[in-house]
Amino acid sequence: MSHIAVERNRRRQMNEHLKVLRSLTPCFYIKRGDQASVIGGVIEFIKELQQVLQALESKKQRKSLSPNPSPSNPRPLPLPAKPNHSPIGFETVGDVGACCNSSLADVEARIAGSNVVLKIVCGRIPGQILKITAVLEKFSFEVLHVNISSMEDTVLYSFIIKIGLECQLSLEELAVEVQQSFFSEPVFLNEI
Repeated sequence: MSHIAVERNRRRQMNEHLKVLRSLTPCFYIKRGDQASVIGGVIEFIKELQQVLQALESKKQRKSLSPNPSPSNPRPLPLPAKPNHSPIGFETVGDVGACCNSSLADVEARIAGSNVVLKIVCGRIPGQILKITAVLEKFSFEVLHVNISSMEDTVLYSFIIKIGLECQLSLEELAVEVQQSFFSEPVFLNEI
């Protein structure tokens, strides 16, 4: 009899902990209500929070190393003429992802099932989401979901995008194109 009571108590505690995890996690991370989906959604949410924390720590470190304070709204810099002198760093991440980093933004593109997850960590730049969306639409990507998280002057954009039939871009090329949107002129609503 005590074994049954112990098991019942364990299940009750597990269900209570899952309820708490579900309440602390934004709803779009949890696809279904089963335990595996809740735990998987919490893991994805924690990974994104870790990325935001890492970006904030690196920003704090850059500020402490910088002799003069940077403006709160940095203006995008023009791309140099020669790619060899580009301020953009590029890295392939395994077989299913690519990163492209610069002083303005860190861009990561990964395959997730039949879609692409695109994550961008950057400073607040007015109109930047419009420029990123314009790049995605230009190359026949369909935006299925967007999440924007911000803390102080740092923003994390997370896109889930569907690859269009006409799209011929690799993950590496996508990461570079999105990165270059930070160095282009601002996009206004009437230009899209």
